[in-house]
Amino acid sequence: MRLYESSVVSDITLTKYQALGNDYLVLDLPADLERVVGVLPRLCDRHRGVGADGLLAFDPRTWRLRIFNPDGSEAEKSGNGLRIAACHARLEHGAGERFELRTRDRANPVRVLSSEGGRAVIELDLGRPRFHPDRWLYLDTPVGRVRCRPVEVGNPHCVVLGEPVTSERCRQLGPHLERHPRFPNRTNVQLTEVMDRGRARIEIWERGAGYTLASGTSAAAVAAVLIHLGLTGRALEVLMPGGSLVVRQEAGGELVQVGPAQRVFRARVDLDDLRAG
Repeated sequence: MRLYESSVVSDITLTKYQALGNDYLVLDLPADLERVVGVLPRLCDRHRGVGADGLLAFDPRTWRLRIFNPDGSEAEKSGNGLRIAACHARLEHGAGERFELRTRDRANPVRVLSSEGGRAVIELDLGRPRFHPDRWLYLDTPVGRVRCRPVEVGNPHCVVLGEPVTSERCRQLGPHLERHPRFPNRTNVQLTEVMDRGRARIEIWERGAGYTLASGTSAAAVAAVLIHLGLTGRALEVLMPGGSLVVRQEAGGELVQVGPAQRVFRARVDLDDLRAG
C-alpha cells in the first residue's frame, strides 16, 4: 500500500466475482467509497479499466450492501449482486449457511446451498413483486411500438412480450425503453419468450449498464409476470445468454431464486492511475 503526502490512500483492494457472466467488483467497507464511485465509469471499462457490470459496496460489520451501476448511479437491488455478496460473505468473512443481506428496501434472506473453492450456489428470497399498473402498456419508441408489463422486484422492470428475443433487438429497444418518459427513474428491460410451462428465454438491457448477459432481478421480474398471467407454472427456469436461473413463487407471493456465484480474482487498484487515464 502506498501512502501519499496528503495521507490519502490511493490503492484499494477489489475482489471480482461473476454470476452467469454478470460480473461485479466487491469493495469491502469501510473504504473511501466516494472516491471509488468517482472513477467508476473508468474502473468498469473493459478496455481501459478492470471491467465489470457494476460495483458492490459491502459492509461486513452490518451485512449491508450498496449497488452501483457502471455509470455511477445507485441501484436499489440486484439479484446476481446479492448472490455475489452472499458468496463473498461466505468465502471472505466466514458467514454461515443462512443469513440476511440488507439492501435499501429490505433484509434479503439468503441460504448457501453449497460452497467449494471460490464458488457457491445461493438461494435468495427477493420478496413479493409489485405490479403498477396491473395491465399492458403500449409504448412508442423510435424503433417501433412494444407491448410490456411493468413490475417491481425491489427495482423497476419492463417485461416485453411479442418481440424477437435477440441481442440485436434488445440493443435496439433497450436504450429507448430504459429512458422512456413512462419510466421517470429509468427501468430495466427484458425481451421475453415463453418456451413451455416451465421455461422462458430472455434478453436483458440493464438500467445504467446496458446489454447484459444475465440478471437475477430480471429473471425474477419475468417469472413474476409470466406466473401472474398464467403463462407458466409457479416455478420456472429462466434462460439468459450467460446461463439460467430457477425462480419459484412461494404461497405467500415471495420470489425465490437459486443460482451460482464465483470469485474470479482479487486486485490492488490505484485510483490515481485511473483518474489520470
